[in-house]
Parts: sequence; structure tokens; C-alpha cells
Amino acid sequence: MVIIDDKIISSEVFTECFACDYGVCGGVCCVIGDSGAPMEEDEPERIEANYGRFSPLMSPEGRAVVAEKGFFEIDSDGDMVTPLVPGREECAYAACDAEGSWFCTIERSWCRGGSDFVKPISCRLYPIRVSRLSNGMTALNLHRWNICSCAFAKGKKEGIPVFRFLQKPLTDAFGEEFYAALEAAAAQFK
Repeated sequence: MVIIDDKIISSEVFTECFACDYGVCGGVCCVIGDSGAPMEEDEPERIEANYGRFSPLMSPEGRAVVAEKGFFEIDSDGDMVTPLVPGREECAYAACDAEGSWFCTIERSWCRGGSDFVKPISCRLYPIRVSRLSNGMTALNLHRWNICSCAFAKGKKEGIPVFRFLQKPLTDAFGEEFYAALEAAAAQFK
């Protein structure tokens, strides 16, 4: 592990490789799971502020969920997460395109210049999972999910370490100095 400021980073963030392979997985991370995506305290407000910009892209079921539950829900672990469509595992903010692939409507709107919020940072940082520790430290650990096995294989084939694949979201979440420190720390794992 590596410690940078108040963050403990698993060595796997440096030694394992990852690169999303959307052409293979079709975005199933948006529709498989027992809970929605973890959310930061300010994210429901940011989603609400941009809702009119991306809601037309949402499925009717997703819009109904948001109308009923709001912009987040509390899961069985007591965590704030994106709401799920009842009876299914899909995120309320997910939609399916004509080819049968799933996408985040929040992110699609942002890519088209219609939103100033990309999507929850936990989605952007995957496969890194962030947890706040009782001692005030923050842990960044690698999460392995069988639906992302193609992404681990693609990352390995292309030689892209997890932290480099996630340069932009890591920088957005923790700052440029933190990312520069990650680059410096990576040398010890070569």
C-alpha cells in the first residue's frame, strides 16, 4: 500500500491493469448489482440541478422512480446511492440504446454539452472503491466484479494500470498534486 496525505492506496491500483471494454460489456454495470451507485453528499443536488437536461434520455421507468423516490435512496447498508428501478437492478439514470447497450443518461447529457455534472464520482472511479475510515483516512481499493473481467483483460493487453486509466476522475476527485504523487509512487512498483 501507499499513503499519500490522508489517503491509503492499495498497491493493486498500481499493479493491476484496467480499461473499460464497452463494446464487449455493453454497460451492464448500470443494470447489475444489489444496490445503486454510491453517492457523495452534494451529488443529489447536482443531479437535481441538471435533471431537466438529461431526463428526456431516461426510460419512463427511470423517470417514474425519480418522481417517486427522489434523486437518491438509502440502501440496506445505510449508504446514499442512486435509485434503482423496483423489481430490477438497473439504475434509474440508465437507459438502453437501439443496439441493446446501456448508458448513463447523466453522462450522455454531459458529453453532449447539456449538463455540468458528469455522473457520480463512484461510477467514474470504478474499479477503485473509496471508503472513509474511522481514523479519518480515506482508503482507495481495487474492486473486482466479474462483469468487468473484459476490462481487466483489455487493460492488461494494452498495459494500462488502473490509476492511469482513471487519471481524469482521480484528478477531479482528489486534485492534480494527488495524481502527481500517484505517478511518483508508481515507480516503486516497476
